[in-house]
Amino acid sequence: MFSSLKEKVGEVLLPGDEFCFEAEDTISLTESSKPERAVCGPGLRRNGARLVVSKSGVLRHKPPHTFWIDSQQRRYVPAKGETVIGIITAKSGDVFKVDFGGSELASLSYLAFEGATKRNRPNVQVGDLVFAQFIIANKDMEPELVCIDGSGRANGMGVFGGGGLLFKVSLGLVRRLLAPHSDVRADLEQTFPCELVVGMNGRVWVRTSSVQQTLIVANLLQSCDTMTSQQRQQLFRRVQQGAL
Repeated sequence: MFSSLKEKVGEVLLPGDEFCFEAEDTISLTESSKPERAVCGPGLRRNGARLVVSKSGVLRHKPPHTFWIDSQQRRYVPAKGETVIGIITAKSGDVFKVDFGGSELASLSYLAFEGATKRNRPNVQVGDLVFAQFIIANKDMEPELVCIDGSGRANGMGVFGGGGLLFKVSLGLVRRLLAPHSDVRADLEQTFPCELVVGMNGRVWVRTSSVQQTLIVANLLQSCDTMTSQQRQQLFRRVQQGAL
């Protein structure tokens, strides 16, 4: 007997748990349109009329019909369209090899930068950090990255990282940082103004006005990975009072 999705929101689920789509799990956009089924986010997959949990964590729900598993996972599996922070590890012909923290390296063409041509090649060196987007990410092909959007613009992507610090956090914290109204990011900005680049692969780059503050921000973010909202706010207040 399968349980309703919405009844389990906020509970810890394990791989193999299954759910069926009941009447309340379908949304009718208009009277004339067909009902739309629940949207599966990270940690969930469809199996016919059932939804199967593929990794352990807490079931979350975003109205009206998006569900996902919030976990402390650190291993990143690439997905098309996601932006990540990568490290240039080698150059092979006209292609750069990029370490994004996955099971293999991704390729990045020298033409995949804004304004790049055969005559005007980008200045990219081994060891540089790049903020890039996956255009190919499946188990049967080598992952491929680009530093331009569909219109050929950089749109914030490219080589970066001078004077900052790169560190890792859980994929769950990454999603909280990238949320439209992130409470973690809001608390951080009130404590220390900083430049922040967040990759979906769990890598975060930060730069502040001093090395000491940069290290403090990195430690704060890594510490709040497992904290409640109240615990995080108390920690940030103590740090802010100590810095005054």
